Amino acid sequence: MKTSKPYYAVIFTSKLKSDDGYSNMAQKMEQLAKTQKGFFGMDSARNDLGITVSYWESLKAITRWKSNLEHIEAQNKGKTLWYKWYSVWICKVEHEYEFNHVS
Repeated sequence: MKTSKPYYAVIFTSKLKSDDGYSNMAQKMEQLAKTQKGFFGMDSARNDLGITVSYWESLKAITRWKSNLEHIEAQNKGKTLWYKWYSVWICKVEHEYEFNHVS
């Protein structure tokens, strides 16, 4: 990420019990997150274990996102319909680096 430091990463890991409507909601939440003040980006992967990392300007921006009404609706559906289990970590990012092999 090319952004000012420090910033925050929210790491969301989960195991699904049902995918009924989950993929559509996940896409909707990604689009909604992109409109939130303080949102920097997101990385996501899903196999047996799903991992989504979203990047935020501040803890205040994360709190606003967690309390967004549409996001609350998705969280509630996640608890009742989609997830067997999930875990959330909020981390302060002070340093980053990457490797990119270009052919």
